[in-house]
Amino acid sequence: MADKLRAQQQLEQLQARYIGIGHPDTAKHEWLTNVRRDSYASYIGHPPMLEHFAVALNEPQARIKTQFIERMVQPCGPPPEKEE
Repeated sequence: MADKLRAQQQLEQLQARYIGIGHPDTAKHEWLTNVRRDSYASYIGHPPMLEHFAVALNEPQARIKTQFIERMVQPCGPPPEKEE
């Protein structure tokens, strides 16, 4: 019983620290949005990765960086309508 409680507490701590982990009520769209935003942030934050994208797309790094930042606004499109 104590192990189960400890595991639950650790999960709650991780969820509080890292928003992208989600919780049982996290919708699929919200989770995908978090994953894509994290990916774009990682691409922007790692210059060799950004350079790789720039070379592959034959575009300047600044333009690729700007495109990634713009895509972070709504990476999965508009959210779906909520059913009440």
